[in-house]
Amino acid sequence: MKRVAKVAKLQFMAGQAKPGPALASAGINMPQFCTAFNDATKDRAGDIVPVIITAYEDKSFDFVLKTTPASVLLKKAANIQKGSGNAKTTKVGKISVEKVREIAEYKMPDLNANDIDAAVKIIAGTAKNMGIVVEGLED
Repeated sequence: MKRVAKVAKLQFMAGQAKPGPALASAGINMPQFCTAFNDATKDRAGDIVPVIITAYEDKSFDFVLKTTPASVLLKKAANIQKGSGNAKTTKVGKISVEKVREIAEYKMPDLNANDIDAAVKIIAGTAKNMGIVVEGLED
């Protein structure tokens, strides 16, 4: 049984991980991780990919890829650069309830939701907090 030395939660652009300070702190073989990560994410170009790296005392590692953060997907869907500074008063964009459902279906493996309707509520809540109006969804 290998002993875990460290668990690191990081984010990289798909296919663009490279050795650096963030990876150095994980204590793993950086070039080996970068090659493995970039190969595993080349089909997700342009997306931010969260990754959980488990580093072992013998310098080996495992990693698990997560789905792109909801906020990134919502900004892309609403075609905005950033969320609202004050979501209560300032609305920065609009998206359809269908688009929210699409994002919820993609995020489902990483969400703490039992069904798609619960997942849609989680994503719609994130959108609301970012100042994005979800059209076709009643509060």
